[in-house]
Amino acid sequence: MESVLRPLIVIGGSVVITLLVGWLVDLLLRRADSRHHETPLWGLLRRCRPPLQVVLITALLRSSYRQMGVDWIRDHRAGIGQVLTLVLIGASAWLVVRIAATVVEASYARYATASRDPARVRRVRTQVTLIQRVVIAVVTVVAIAAMLLTFPPMRAVGTSMLASAGLLGIVAGVAAQSTLGNLFAGFQIAFGDMVRLGDTVVVDGEWGTIDEITLTFLAVRTWDDRRITMPVSYFTSQPFENWSRGGVQMTGTVYFHLDHSAPIAAMRKKLRELLGDIAAWDGRDWSLAVTDTTPTTIEVRAVVTAKDADDIWTARCAVREQLIGWLRDHHPYALPRVATAPAALPPGEQWAELTGAGPRTFRGRTVAADGEDSRAPRTGRG
Repeated sequence: MESVLRPLIVIGGSVVITLLVGWLVDLLLRRADSRHHETPLWGLLRRCRPPLQVVLITALLRSSYRQMGVDWIRDHRAGIGQVLTLVLIGASAWLVVRIAATVVEASYARYATASRDPARVRRVRTQVTLIQRVVIAVVTVVAIAAMLLTFPPMRAVGTSMLASAGLLGIVAGVAAQSTLGNLFAGFQIAFGDMVRLGDTVVVDGEWGTIDEITLTFLAVRTWDDRRITMPVSYFTSQPFENWSRGGVQMTGTVYFHLDHSAPIAAMRKKLRELLGDIAAWDGRDWSLAVTDTTPTTIEVRAVVTAKDADDIWTARCAVREQLIGWLRDHHPYALPRVATAPAALPPGEQWAELTGAGPRTFRGRTVAADGEDSRAPRTGRG
């Protein structure tokens, strides 16, 4: 009877204590969260309840499993103790990572609520994300090292590893030169404010948004939902365009190549009317002007503004589409044309006076300076 009751008491008592402590901790956190609505920390800490309970029940079993009085447990107490120790280390690492992530997220949430600058919010988000990844990596490495040191053979290996740590460090540094370069580049991006999560960038001819930043790579989400993964060191060694730097507001241009007879004043008036119906236009500025001319066309530039890169693209497309449609329907003569008719030449007297030349040949006919034509042999073009 005792061989049955003692295991039940040890295991059942550990479970009851674990559930009771978890319930009390959750109750206290809920009360703290209800009293301090401005601080999201207490509500987020409730997510730490599962790892806390695992740590607690593992610690209780680790300290009392020898009291069960079961022959099988007594015969394998070393292995059972080793397993419980490994579980305790892993659960403790899980708890530390969860607490660190909760504190980081709570700090970011408070800052994002208090700050009105979207650029600073994205910068802090990038920094806290990388800090969280560093904490996870460090805690994971320490936990794995602690697990390995629980095995007696690994302790002797650890002594010899410490003795040759200098040589191993040099070899590892040479072998992982690229990885270490990306690692330090990740810190440089996080705290140098070069690029942030959510920034609109143009990298290697591709336009997209920063979707993910890690310690070694960076992911750019393009307009067609493709993901371009690039090493972080690229952004510290190569030039790139950051359209969100210094603010997200943008100015866009739309170019038209039109005939010289295009009604510029009417186009300017029509552009102002169209912008009133385009939701992507933020109302800051607009203009329309002739910026260049060629022998056959003129270049007309329309300038519009928008609150971010997505809206500027929408506004440019809408202006281009609607202005071209308006010109096609109401002023078709303004669209560029290809001249196929022969050029109109001045009379013979004016031609001679302007050029100082004698008779001219046009379409196989010789035109005299006095305006009289004389036949001439046909050329190859006749």
